[in-house]
Amino acid sequence: MEDYLLPCMFKSFFGIDCIGCGIQRAALLLFEGEFVAAFKMFPAIYSTLLLLLFLGLHLFEKKYTYHNWVIGTAIINALIMIIAYAIKMNLIN
Repeated sequence: MEDYLLPCMFKSFFGIDCIGCGIQRAALLLFEGEFVAAFKMFPAIYSTLLLLLFLGLHLFEKKYTYHNWVIGTAIINALIMIIAYAIKMNLIN
C-alpha cells in the first residue's frame, strides 16, 4: 500500500520534512490497527480525525452549528502539529 502514497512536494523541493509529513503513513497505520505507531509517526493524527469529524458534521448536519467545535479543534490540531514539528526538527529539546 505504501507504493501508492503521494510524495511530499515540500520535502522533494527543500529537502526537509514539512509540518504534515507522516500523515499518510499514520493514516495507513491506523487502518492496519497500529494505533501507537500511528501516533508516533504523526502525533496530530487523532486531533486531525476529530477535526475532520466536526468539519463533516458542520457541513452536513444543519440542525446544530459545529462552527465553534471546528475552530477549537483546528486550533488544538495546529498547536499539536507545530509542537511536534518543532520537536522533530530539534527546535525544542
